[in-house]
Amino acid sequence: MYDSIPARLQKRGETHGHEVAHYTKSGSSWEPTTYKEFADDVKQAAKALIHLGLESQHTVCILGFNRSEWVVFDVAAMSAGGAPAGIYTTCSPPEVQYIIDHAEARIVLLENEDQWAKVEAELANLPKLEHVVMMKGAKVEHDKVMSWEEFLTKGDEVEDAVFDERLGAIDPNQLATLIYTSGTTGPPKGVMLSFSNLTETSNLVGKVVQVGSDDSTLSYLPLSHIAEQMFTIHLPITYGVQVYFAESIDKVADNIKEVQPTVVFGVPRIWEKFYAGVTAKMKEATGMKKRIADWAQRVGREANAIKNQGKQPSGFLAWQYNTANKLVYSKVKPALGLGRARYCISGAAPIAKEVLEFFSGLDVIILEVYGQSEDSGPTTFNQPGNAKFGSVGPAVPTVEVKIADDGEIVVKGPNVFLGYYKDEAATNDALIDGWLHSGDLGKFDEQGFLNITGRKKDIIITAGGKNIAPKNIEAALKNTPFIEEAVVIGDRRKFLSALLFLDQEAAKKWASENGEPTTDLRNNAKLKALIQADVDGVNKLFARVEHVRKWTVPAKPLSIEGGELTPTLKVKRAKVNAHYEEDIESMYAEGDAKQAESAA
Repeated sequence: MYDSIPARLQKRGETHGHEVAHYTKSGSSWEPTTYKEFADDVKQAAKALIHLGLESQHTVCILGFNRSEWVVFDVAAMSAGGAPAGIYTTCSPPEVQYIIDHAEARIVLLENEDQWAKVEAELANLPKLEHVVMMKGAKVEHDKVMSWEEFLTKGDEVEDAVFDERLGAIDPNQLATLIYTSGTTGPPKGVMLSFSNLTETSNLVGKVVQVGSDDSTLSYLPLSHIAEQMFTIHLPITYGVQVYFAESIDKVADNIKEVQPTVVFGVPRIWEKFYAGVTAKMKEATGMKKRIADWAQRVGREANAIKNQGKQPSGFLAWQYNTANKLVYSKVKPALGLGRARYCISGAAPIAKEVLEFFSGLDVIILEVYGQSEDSGPTTFNQPGNAKFGSVGPAVPTVEVKIADDGEIVVKGPNVFLGYYKDEAATNDALIDGWLHSGDLGKFDEQGFLNITGRKKDIIITAGGKNIAPKNIEAALKNTPFIEEAVVIGDRRKFLSALLFLDQEAAKKWASENGEPTTDLRNNAKLKALIQADVDGVNKLFARVEHVRKWTVPAKPLSIEGGELTPTLKVKRAKVNAHYEEDIESMYAEGDAKQAESAA
């Protein structure tokens, strides 16, 4: 039998069945599920899927927040030889429909009635969908829908031997999961990861962060993302890590303080929130408290700079470091939920060097990882004792990373994907002679640390780590009556904004027909209200993270002469960012930004 992730779970259920796999909040307590119970649940769910007609290489979809059922269904589908595909909970009904239909999923797992409403609205466009399974607690009356309990009973109709046969038939190069990720244009692409990709990546990440059954993590980031799957599913199964499922995204701050996990993975937005909260409190400190805090920050930075080089502070610095720990670090870290943290990791988007240095002053070393879905998550990884803030670390073990002649980062290794599902052209563009072409630009320093210098593509990566294709949103905005051109802004920002350029002819016609002045239309309150209504309509077509929260109509139009447009009228984004910097920054002014962020 191949040593797949599902096979590893069944083995762990046999050999370490008494150890805790999952914790779920019930009332005021965290209820445990052992690895034996986890493995048994997966076997039962896999048999249920087989009974419902799941064949090898068939796909299923999952739409919901992080729950035990999410993980059980995911591993069960793989155990039966199928391939699960997660869908972001914020996806709109058309986006949900596209992924389910594109994946050709006949069976879907949904979290609650709200997610069912999205599927129900698109049932006419989902001809292959046969069964909908609801997670615990959800109640939906429909011919296609069954409860979680009803679903599990289907497994009684299938013999264990059938499950064993399916598990034993898994091939390492077989499709194991689909990760849907946004491309530069058009709808999302399905990244095909093999069973070998998942096992080998779990092995190599385990060499960087050495974890075991005494370690724990809080699951809260979207499980449709490969990074969260690695830290919630594959690493825990491989090494016996305990997973706590957050109650909701709003409860994460409370849950992390309760759990005090030893492994903390977060996107930059999470660390930035911690940073903002701590700095705000530090500004309130005066007198002796302020002097102690400043001193502890300096000592922490100096001591951890040495630790990042694989050494330990000594002499007077070591004494100061130990003293600062007693006075400051041992109090601040538990208050953040990081009291037991052995590994703090940031990934999915760039994080500011200043934020990393600040946390090192609190004795929290955040290790930045770089990668993409196409290489199962990691390409390079800052490692304990071998880290450099501002870089994304050296290449992970067993993976080759080099810089192409044009500066593009290319990758080869056991973590590189099979290709894009049902998209041979895109696969051929990304995989050339076995090398994954990342679309990112970078360079290695003399110590072998990779630094990202830019992107060949125009994908926006928000501060929350979400990859967004701006052209899709821009195209929808340009389809509204008064907008001639739209440029979406949001790279490394907390929300999306847009520069909207008026269709002067349409705007003047509206003004004439409605008795409004035909001059200074960009500031006409009634016209702006109509544009806002159109923006709201466009937002409904996309996930919440893709909503345009602020927009402005610049006084100066785009032009070839001004350098913002090519001769074929394509937008030069770098020029737009430079020439309209004042307009852009005005949308992210402190007061407006807070209002838009709260709306997000």
